[in-house]
Amino acid sequence: MQLFSYFLVTAGVVVLDQITKYLTVRFIPLYEHIAVLPGVVGLTYVRNTGAAFSSFEGMRWLFVLLFLVFTGALLWEYFKKPMPFTRFERFCIAAIYGGGLGNFIDRLRLGYVVDMIETLFMDFPVFNVADCFITCGCIALIAHLFFRNKSFWKDEKK
Repeated sequence: MQLFSYFLVTAGVVVLDQITKYLTVRFIPLYEHIAVLPGVVGLTYVRNTGAAFSSFEGMRWLFVLLFLVFTGALLWEYFKKPMPFTRFERFCIAAIYGGGLGNFIDRLRLGYVVDMIETLFMDFPVFNVADCFITCGCIALIAHLFFRNKSFWKDEKK
């Protein structure tokens, strides 16, 4: 039953991500800016062929390879060598995976990732909903592992 819960989180993230990307492509012209909260955040449709700040631009194969390796590691860990992750940590991993899968779908289908959320109060790359889940999932997972799941770090000697 728990595996199904993690699947639902992943699927929910992918669906939300793909809907926002569809709406962006459908209703916002490429590179046009729409103010949501003036001076704070806006929407700007861009096509990203790399990662943040255009790093690794045009290296789609690298992102596909990294996602496939992450998928393999995740399946191996879950079915063959489970680690002492809490339920919350597994939900964080499902959110991270869902974000990665959303961007993976874009890369395979379009050759680029659709980004649309622009922060106006600081110089930061335009990003999307999948990136939010990846970032927030990573922060929550790391924080929980450091501050709440002390057993994760204990060395088990047999």
